[in-house]
Amino acid sequence: MISSYDAQVRALSDGEVLLELAIEMSDEDSAKEAEAAVLAIKKQLDELEFKRMLSGELDPGGAIVQITAGAGGVDASDWAQMLMRMLIRYCDRKGWKAEVVEESPAEEAGIKSATFVVTGDYAYGLLKAENGVHRLVRVSPFDGAGRRQTSFAAVLVTADIDDDIEVDIKDIDLRIDTYRAGGAGGQHVNKTDSAVRITHLPTGLVVQCQNERSQHANKDRAFKMMRAKLYEYELAKREEKAHAEAKSRLKIEWGSQIRSYVLFPYQQVNDHRTELKTSDVEGVLDGDLDELIRTHLLQSANARS
Repeated sequence: MISSYDAQVRALSDGEVLLELAIEMSDEDSAKEAEAAVLAIKKQLDELEFKRMLSGELDPGGAIVQITAGAGGVDASDWAQMLMRMLIRYCDRKGWKAEVVEESPAEEAGIKSATFVVTGDYAYGLLKAENGVHRLVRVSPFDGAGRRQTSFAAVLVTADIDDDIEVDIKDIDLRIDTYRAGGAGGQHVNKTDSAVRITHLPTGLVVQCQNERSQHANKDRAFKMMRAKLYEYELAKREEKAHAEAKSRLKIEWGSQIRSYVLFPYQQVNDHRTELKTSDVEGVLDGDLDELIRTHLLQSANARS
């Protein structure tokens, strides 16, 4: 990376000489050449910055995204579903594949929880920026009096690790439950106990899968997701972050949010980690997350430097 940076510094110096010559000689062609050189350098520097931000061992791979409704009643369930749509739209913008493997509908509206698996280059490296509690402020569509409501939902992003990474999981440490899948999915899904939930008893980690047509297939997918969660848990533990992260996820409510989305009485998205604000709430909720994610990741990379 250092050699690449030095090469761009030399290229920039050459561009400055070319520009000075163009000005001195009033040479329009040389000026255009200098402009093209600067744009090429900027592109290369952006690429170097991207690689610096996403230098983690698991950053280049896929991701497992879990969304859970928190405080706020039916509004929180609706907000969880909105968050799910926002993140899947972001995946679409990136050209990634997002496959929903579990979705638990709430009684009145929205979802209690959902999990989807994302396949694409650097999906985990980018989506991990969404880890945390997200807060929504709006006039509740479920309140006949039209009062303002604050609701919360949590996003947990785990790396989707390769099959060749070994993770030691003892059968005695697992509880495997089967249940009847709910929500959309056809008659087969709703009439058989094909959905699978796996709990790792020592850590309390839970995964579930219901989108496959057989219990065996759901079990295989859930087990793969559990391997990924345990692998990341052990990485975090070695970095002495597991306790702090677990503590921050205990309550999906006031004081724990990483980002606020305000729809009323004004329009604003505020990332509390970077203090980056935007009034384009509609765009953000439609998956336009690049600036928010990049700013956070760059700030984190600078803090590590």
